[in-house]
Amino acid sequence: MRIFKHPILDFPKKKVIHFQFDGVEFSGVEGDTIASALYANGIKKLSESVERHRARGLYCAIGNCSSCYMTVDHIPNIKTCVTPLSEGMIVESQIGKGVIR
Repeated sequence: MRIFKHPILDFPKKKVIHFQFDGVEFSGVEGDTIASALYANGIKKLSESVERHRARGLYCAIGNCSSCYMTVDHIPNIKTCVTPLSEGMIVESQIGKGVIR
């Protein structure tokens, strides 16, 4: 889900970064945030609403809302839309775990 070819813009190759999301290996590129890397890998559901458990995805992308909270390297409630991706990161969804309540 990444743009590689564009008629006007140039996309230089970037370093590949490997990380884990909910126990599955994924990869992103240098400069990605956690949320953008997940989105590029087809993961669009980042959390759920507390009462009705409706899907929440990337919303503000500037760290103002709570739609992208996840546990990163065993630290809960990290805003993944503004947190840079790094090699070997362990990212876990908080869906159904009661952490964001």
